Amino acid sequence: MYAEAKKIKQLVEQAKKILIIQPDNPDGDSLGSSLALEQILASLNKDTIMVCGVNIPNYLQYFTGWDRVEPAALPTNFDISIIVDTSSISLLENLTKHIDIASIKSKPCIVIDHHVSEASIDFAQVRLNVPTAAATSEVIYELSQQLNWNINLAAMNAIASAILSDSLGLTTNSTTARTVHIIGELIEKGVSLSQLENARRDTIRKSPEIVHYKGQLLERIEYFDNNKLALLIIPWEEIEKYSPLYNPSVLALDDMRLTTDTLVAIVLKLYPDGHITGKIRSNYGFPVAAKLAEKFGGGGHDYASGFKITDKHIDELKTLLIEATREIINETV
Repeated sequence: MYAEAKKIKQLVEQAKKILIIQPDNPDGDSLGSSLALEQILASLNKDTIMVCGVNIPNYLQYFTGWDRVEPAALPTNFDISIIVDTSSISLLENLTKHIDIASIKSKPCIVIDHHVSEASIDFAQVRLNVPTAAATSEVIYELSQQLNWNINLAAMNAIASAILSDSLGLTTNSTTARTVHIIGELIEKGVSLSQLENARRDTIRKSPEIVHYKGQLLERIEYFDNNKLALLIIPWEEIEKYSPLYNPSVLALDDMRLTTDTLVAIVLKLYPDGHITGKIRSNYGFPVAAKLAEKFGGGGHDYASGFKITDKHIDELKTLLIEATREIINETV
């Protein structure tokens, strides 16, 4: 039972229009959590608006309703906000370029998350963070059960897809018996995993152009410390050209992680304003991704995390990343 549930219920009951915010690096869990909340709150006769600081990437567009997420618009006439799948203010930087963060700070804010990283959204009235959950969507499901909120089939589909996405098909170290039970409960209530998987596969089909580009990315992967670290840098020109078709980071990360002896894979993306984002994945048995990301102001899961840098050149950041990864791996092995 969540001690924060009573306060969350009170804030939701008092609100008419609710803003649902997900981080600037949307993934299956952040999108699924937003869509599930949209449906759950609608059953409570609440008006909702979903926003994100970037466009929802193509590989996530198998989620029904993804196109209802506003990429760069934040209304001021909302009563409360709910931030899902992040406790880090740095992962809302792109969104706050389009709005005054004061408009969020001036009204009640709820954070629902499951990451182990230290929270930096200090203006939230309620912070429900459950690091033992495999996904934020799992927390939303449990919260809704506790509060007797209706979860319709659309919400259940979003929750199931989100859990499966963040847990890599119920295979991550964060997957618990309860996670599996929730998926079972959703199936009993009408969710079809085969339909969800077929929708996902249709979305991730790659054009010949993307397949050839993936080959170029794989050729550029650098390995350090006897292959323990795999590193890839993606310049803005490629981000601009290929992101509308497929997320370049996602194209390469799995292959990087599957290299013999590799423990940590990192993809760095360079942007024209000088900022750099990092996506980190670590292999099973080496839960160091969040710890590594925190060294660079980011956070996330033990096996999947990210960060954003605005004050370092790529060469300096690359050197620091190699040193930090080496240090963390030596402490862990």
